[in-house]
Amino acid sequence: MPAHDFVSPDRIRAQFSAAMSLMYKEEVPLYGTLLALVGEVNQQVLAEQPEVAEALRLTGEIERLDEERHGAIRVGTAEELATIARLFAVMGMQPVGYYDLSSAGVPVHSTAFRAVHEDALRISPFRVFTSLLRLELIDNPELRELAQSLLAKRRIFTEQVLTLIAQCERDGGLNAADAECFVEEALHTFRWHNEATVTAEHYRQLHDQHRLIADVVAFKGPHINHLTPRTLDIDAIQAGMPAKGIAPKAVIEGPPTRRHPILLRQTSFKALQENVAFLGEGDGGSHTARFGEIEQRGAALTPQGRQLYDRLLDATRAALGGVPAEANAERYRALLAETFAAFPDDLEQMRQEHLAFVRYLPTERGLAARGDAHRPLRWGELIKAGHVRIEALVYEDFLPVSAAGIFQSNLGDDAQAHYGSNANREAFEAALQMPVQDELALYAQTEYRSMQACAQALDLPNL
Repeated sequence: MPAHDFVSPDRIRAQFSAAMSLMYKEEVPLYGTLLALVGEVNQQVLAEQPEVAEALRLTGEIERLDEERHGAIRVGTAEELATIARLFAVMGMQPVGYYDLSSAGVPVHSTAFRAVHEDALRISPFRVFTSLLRLELIDNPELRELAQSLLAKRRIFTEQVLTLIAQCERDGGLNAADAECFVEEALHTFRWHNEATVTAEHYRQLHDQHRLIADVVAFKGPHINHLTPRTLDIDAIQAGMPAKGIAPKAVIEGPPTRRHPILLRQTSFKALQENVAFLGEGDGGSHTARFGEIEQRGAALTPQGRQLYDRLLDATRAALGGVPAEANAERYRALLAETFAAFPDDLEQMRQEHLAFVRYLPTERGLAARGDAHRPLRWGELIKAGHVRIEALVYEDFLPVSAAGIFQSNLGDDAQAHYGSNANREAFEAALQMPVQDELALYAQTEYRSMQACAQALDLPNL
């Protein structure tokens, strides 16, 4: 088939994101309420802060604001992980970053499947945080064997989607009809199943080991456990949820409120208790897993910026003397603001100190000065003279401590476990059957491409 008849992977990803959102709103009506609140807050910010609206317009972010979504899924075996990587590849999504959540008491390690080029992200930023259960962390041999046997029996992908994945790999793409079928078939992997594949007793044993283990092992498939819209003011969302009948988690994960947001801030409504039927026992059981999350994305940080962020976050948590929770939420917020005063809150200063990645954009003044022999030629001078404008490169990835905090708040405080630090990127990549990409290198490449495009637009010598 001619390549021009293929639907682009980015368009398939956008179709899948829209279908996933519709499915999740039907399955979890409270998520629709959350989306409405996010829409209200975003429109208020755009109306009251024209500089924010202008920055979003210049960087192309405003077009994707309403469709910004990420989801999260947890798989149980290496085979499931490798196959889901092939499924995401049809949609132009590649594994980026390695996250060890075991050190935070969650028995998984993870990656984020997403588009990697800024042009592809502009079409659809949808990404899926994908975790692999670490069966070796189950300390009970009999329970570990039970989990392995249950996972070995299940098939989480339809035969039709496997056929379409293979077809795409063979031919180099899918036509419109096949792409539509692919999206519909792929959704089945992410659907909720209210029938458990275990007895109530086996569920209890898995649950007592760790709630997340029960969530991964005890069902027909790895149901999407949350979707996430993007807000421009997560503090307003956190404050506004109770009035909408939504119970928020105790604290917002990530950095504190700033004039120039950095990295990722996340909050969520607490996981729903849902009716399930255990094997051989009919109705009457319950399971807690699915929730709604909200994110506010800021600047992607350089290696130096991440080191500073990690050091300040560690210092905050050490001063708190425990895990942020309902009882110490106010103190944690105060400590976070106090500690992070050491992180510059000016984008140009962050650029100069190599703390954040930025996008370089030519201004009207700069374009008008293209033939001027006396114009500035260094980036700092160009920015100061108003010939170049900088905007933060949006952070497209995740934070291990924040992801663990979201998981724990929705699994319950009694789900906390102590696994120590068990990072094993080699084992994860072996299961994945490919290496994960370095997110910091991707941001550096995007920044460099923006510098090249800006220099070309202003007819500057090679900078």
